[in-house]
Amino acid sequence: MGKVAITVNGTENKNLFPAFILASSAAASGDDVIMYFTPDAAPALKKGVLENMKGKGMPEMVDLLEGVIALDGRLLMCELGLPANDMTADELIEEVEVCGATTFVVEAHGADLSFSF
Repeated sequence: MGKVAITVNGTENKNLFPAFILASSAAASGDDVIMYFTPDAAPALKKGVLENMKGKGMPEMVDLLEGVIALDGRLLMCELGLPANDMTADELIEEVEVCGATTFVVEAHGADLSFSF
């Protein structure tokens, strides 16, 4: 089908829940999904962080995350997020691809829809 590119700019519920809800919905609809986490959003990709997020009236974040991953959605993280947050790649959930912004721009090229949260 199509391609959906989502940029995540922070670690708050208002950044993460809409991004993952749209990503899982697009992936379930057969779209290729690319989520790009900027340095400010990078801490959300540490092991255990998303799995422990809760939002009033929101689906379980762990279910959204697992849905995106199971449907071959890609989780890209800006390489600048590691030093900016004193993190190492070993702290990230397994499915994260650390890359530069250029990689995201190339991968997102031709996206039918793009979102930023």
